[in-house]
Amino acid sequence: MAPPKKPGKNEIPAPIIVKKINVVAAGHHGGAWKVAYADFVTAMMAFFLLMWLLGATTEKQRKGIADYFTPTLVTTKKGSAGSNGLLGGSSLTEVDNYPNRRGQTGTRTLTIPRDASGGVKEGATSAKKVASVTQKLAQKLEASEKLKKLARTLKVTATPEGVRIDMVDDADFSMFQLGTTILTPDAVQLLHAIGSVLKDEDGNLTIRGHTDSLQWKRGDATNNWSLSAGRAEATRQALKRDGLGETRFRRIEGVADREPLIQDNPADARNRRMSILLN
Repeated sequence: MAPPKKPGKNEIPAPIIVKKINVVAAGHHGGAWKVAYADFVTAMMAFFLLMWLLGATTEKQRKGIADYFTPTLVTTKKGSAGSNGLLGGSSLTEVDNYPNRRGQTGTRTLTIPRDASGGVKEGATSAKKVASVTQKLAQKLEASEKLKKLARTLKVTATPEGVRIDMVDDADFSMFQLGTTILTPDAVQLLHAIGSVLKDEDGNLTIRGHTDSLQWKRGDATNNWSLSAGRAEATRQALKRDGLGETRFRRIEGVADREPLIQDNPADARNRRMSILLN
């Protein structure tokens, strides 16, 4: 073979071409599917762990677990009723922003009506007790024409904490003399009937006083907070005189006008009421 001809003095040298070949090994699809599968298995483990916790814990334990994993609990309480008061946003029945007016004991934790054995317990017991209390109250009120007329002021409701009896003021009935903690004669009769029923029922009692939003005159040291608490205590004393033992009472509460029954009209007379919780 003849040697390559050298370029002349004025000739341009031929370009040098380098060809690069990449060799790809026979394949696999990478490890992305392994990551997705691991995420799926982790999610399933978390789900079955949650199911086990719901079935094997009590209501109090579930509330503690839920509160532990709630980073916004403090922030929620700062926006709750009474956040500028002594309890810093926590009422004695832990109503977070009071979302459930009917129950007045609303909560954002997990509430499942099952006990550790997995059977339906809390819901059935509450419904049974509501029916029992309602029937006994109806029998007591039927015994007197006066009490029969006052039956319209009573409301019996099932709540997550127990059975609540509300005594609601209206245009024709008031539990207390205006601006005082003195029970009216009608209220004394009504509380006597309620006390005779609660005396035969198991459970502790919480009494909660509510007022309307009508303002007090200037210079008066009394206010709706002290009035609602004083009326709750007067109700407790009346029930105690009717035979309920001292140890039956768990707490009394006064919430003033912060939980109106008629939200569109806080000054409505029906916002003045007493609540007795049996739990």
